[in-house]
Amino acid sequence: MSDFKTLRLLHEGAVLGVELNSPETGNAVSGLMLDELLAVLGTLADRPDVRVLVLSGAGDHFCLGADRAEFAEIIANDPTDGRLRALGTKARKVCDALATCEAATVARVHGGVIGAGVALAVFCDLRVGAEDCRFRLPELALGMPPAWGGSLPRLIQEAGAARVRELLMTGENFDAARAADLSLLHKVVPVAELDDAVDRWTRPLVRRSAAALRTTKVMMNAYASAGRLADASLFDAELMTTAVTTRAGRR
Repeated sequence: MSDFKTLRLLHEGAVLGVELNSPETGNAVSGLMLDELLAVLGTLADRPDVRVLVLSGAGDHFCLGADRAEFAEIIANDPTDGRLRALGTKARKVCDALATCEAATVARVHGGVIGAGVALAVFCDLRVGAEDCRFRLPELALGMPPAWGGSLPRLIQEAGAARVRELLMTGENFDAARAADLSLLHKVVPVAELDDAVDRWTRPLVRRSAAALRTTKVMMNAYASAGRLADASLFDAELMTTAVTTRAGRR
């Protein structure tokens, strides 16, 4: 658990801090980062000592999105599309694990929160952002559908279809206050107060009944998805692969 290259872990009592630790790329989400996130999240079922997971980012930004350099390298060197499809599947697994893990999850966001960064944050149970946050969903502007990690249904559940449609189609930047209005953030605080805001949530969360918290998360996820007869986001890896390779073929 200490040999990760793209994550930094800090375990304090019942709280596990997971920091995206690739500040030179703006914490862009690579295949390696997804593997390492899965390795951490996959252990939580066997870690009753972890009651709360706090997801954060090192450096100036929480996360500036998926690793575009890796996408370009895959497209150039993998004509079968297998690696790109596998990358999309991993993204879905990470987001599912954030939503369904037994620990309460808190996103601590600051700076840029773009694309895949929005997805990672929105799959956390609670989200607090610094006033300097800047959000964007740039997929359409990049020639891609919003097919990263199964995030579109979650975004619609949290913010509403009309607002998400606007954000996707315009690709506009929006600040922390707007994100709070859209329920993408639950709380906005000055940068200097970000850690205190996280602490104010984690202190009572670690005292909650583990069984009651786990059941509440299961119930919330079930009720949120009750209106969907089928989950079309299961096809996100295929959609992303088709869109990216088609766009690349036109160049």
